[in-house]
Amino acid sequence: MRIGYRRVSTIDQNLARQDLGDVDRVFEEKLSGAFAKDRPQLQAMIEFAREGDEVVIYSIDRMARDLRDCLNIVTTLNNKGVTVTFLSERLSFSGNEDDPFAKLQLHLMSAFAAYELAILKHRQKAGILKAKERGIYKGRPPTTDVAAIMAMHREGHGATHIARTLNISRATVYRTLNTAGVTGAGSKPMNDTVAATE
Repeated sequence: MRIGYRRVSTIDQNLARQDLGDVDRVFEEKLSGAFAKDRPQLQAMIEFAREGDEVVIYSIDRMARDLRDCLNIVTTLNNKGVTVTFLSERLSFSGNEDDPFAKLQLHLMSAFAAYELAILKHRQKAGILKAKERGIYKGRPPTTDVAAIMAMHREGHGATHIARTLNISRATVYRTLNTAGVTGAGSKPMNDTVAATE
């Protein structure tokens, strides 16, 4: 089968502008690329495609939000024996090991995707450093409920019971109590009044 996929970013945009030629079935959606991972019609198309099919897309940006996303989708389809064709770019990927040019194109996409990721991480690191210099970087929000740990400790519960109840490690309990200045909160239970029953 020749399967088409078309996407526009807003309800007002016209899907018909993405002329795919003759297709046996087309999957369409009106959804921003920012939600690429949640596009139900794209996922339905990937699941629907079978070995020997060809998926036709008007352009790469209509299917993927970045090169890494594109590479993942193309590889998934190729692994199913499905050819992927982008009309605007005049690129076709079949996953056929006997096609050296297609293989080269896919390797180039992979290299560019890795480069894109490296640039993104570099920019993110630079942004964090600048935010730290300005004193506005807070890091990840804390995931430990310090108040709950302290409350249970004041009630006389030991580290094992606190960790089990709050679904955290005992090391986290000890670290939290040490940070709060609780004496005896080392690597062993402190004031573990219920230790015998835990």
